[in-house]
Amino acid sequence: MSRRLEVELTSKREDGSFTWRAAGAKQPKGELDGSLLYDGAAVGDVVRAEAEFAVDGVFIVSVTPIKAKREKADMLEILGSGKDEGGVTTQLVGKRGRGRDRGDRDDRGRGRGDRSRGGGRGGGRGGGRGEGRGSRDRNDRGRGDRNERGQKQRRDGGDRSGRPRRERSAPARQKPKRLRPARTHRDAALKEVAEIQRPLARVVLRDGVPGVRQLVEKQNQKAKSSGQPEIPPKMLEAVGEKLLPKLRTAEWRDNAEAALAGIAEVDIRDIRKVVVAADNGAKDDESRALAEQLRTGLTARVDAEHGKWLSELNDLVREGRTVRALRQSSRPPKAGAPLPADLATKLTEAANASMTAETSSDRWGTVLDAVAYSPVRTQVKPQGIPTTVTDELRKTVKKLSKRIPEIAALFSPPAAPAAAPAAAPIPPKPEIADA
Repeated sequence: MSRRLEVELTSKREDGSFTWRAAGAKQPKGELDGSLLYDGAAVGDVVRAEAEFAVDGVFIVSVTPIKAKREKADMLEILGSGKDEGGVTTQLVGKRGRGRDRGDRDDRGRGRGDRSRGGGRGGGRGGGRGEGRGSRDRNDRGRGDRNERGQKQRRDGGDRSGRPRRERSAPARQKPKRLRPARTHRDAALKEVAEIQRPLARVVLRDGVPGVRQLVEKQNQKAKSSGQPEIPPKMLEAVGEKLLPKLRTAEWRDNAEAALAGIAEVDIRDIRKVVVAADNGAKDDESRALAEQLRTGLTARVDAEHGKWLSELNDLVREGRTVRALRQSSRPPKAGAPLPADLATKLTEAANASMTAETSSDRWGTVLDAVAYSPVRTQVKPQGIPTTVTDELRKTVKKLSKRIPEIAALFSPPAAPAAAPAAAPIPPKPEIADA
């Protein structure tokens, strides 16, 4: 299962690869392929990476630069002309009044028009108010017919325009809620700190002891430029190290209580982080009991999510949505749990059938990208490669070649046959001299 983390590029090698370490820490660390980086990447850059944690190390699969914070745009102040002018007044007319006035005007207009043609109030061809009432009756009947047709269409599944509604093949999945802890224990711990040390405690709580070191370095640079005495960093770092355990424990208590309250709906990744942090955060009996409740709730939640995940994966394979099924198979809720054998076989067969010579290069590359991160990537054997291989597909194969070496070998040019070694010349027969 992949995780996101911020890494710092520490050095560049001659083959184009880079070494990295977690930003602000010594571990984890490793190396990554230079082709994953963006143009202009240099040693010292901090980037956002997608990493996979395996038994034999940490592998970086994608890298994106961290967006810089946008500065606020300058605001223009509207001063106006300075004159004191009256505002605009409005008067709203009720719906009943508007209908009555419009009806009176229509009746009066039609009556006058009909009398001018010689009909009078009751003469002519249905002149006067009679015609007005008749026209309104016809309009009412027309509106009634239209309303009945519209209601019938909506009952049949259409919208106001009469077009049938589009049925969704699968309901949209809601994003899980993120952990939103309160600050009860955190604020209480800060109040117990001496007032003169609270600014330092906030820095320690936010950035740890390295944050204190960076802050002291910045202040010393300003003090040196202005000719003022510098701050001894060792003393402040010692104070920060003394405050850190108690502050971290209080912060963990806030996170743990929020995770336990939302154990059924908070993102599993957030709950896992709180459970892992319990080794350093749960220091007393009450905290340990809270950590045990959290572990039990997480286990039950993971089992339920895993069963739902397998059910959705079976439905995707049955419906023929191969790419979606491959991508979902790479994100199991229960880390390390293998796919059932029958489901893995069906998924492999579906992937093989989606990668043929008749498949377009774009579609072939999309399926290949999904296969490369799925648990069945070593079992997939494409039925053929596209007849026309585009440069984009070759780039995709090269990028994923370490994960799917057997499939990447299909795109390698065949090796030229080795030339046969030249035959050694046959020595001439020795001449025999006459006795």
